[in-house]
Amino acid sequence: MEITTAARGDGAVLSIAGRIDTVSAPALEQAINRSIESGTRKVLLDLSGVSYISSGGLRVLLATAKRLRDPGDRFGLCCLSADVLKVITLTGFTSIFSIYQTEGEALAGW
Repeated sequence: MEITTAARGDGAVLSIAGRIDTVSAPALEQAINRSIESGTRKVLLDLSGVSYISSGGLRVLLATAKRLRDPGDRFGLCCLSADVLKVITLTGFTSIFSIYQTEGEALAGW
């Protein structure tokens, strides 16, 4: 899994490529936590390069959503592949996460 972080205004976009599974989920959690600990309270995950997400990856997403729930905080997912969207939908997480078709759509709403 590869993670690229880019600043967007007062937020950060983490672009992820590869599989988010039990082996790679801790690296994703560390990257997200680094962004948050640096003062970024708006985090968008671009999942366009993600082909698979396991329960370990879902746990990281859920932990991030719980961490970023103060007024002014934002956490969202964008550019989900059909397979990842299916997993998020089947687990009922579409009601927990803000999901956007594109990065631009997400950032426009922030």
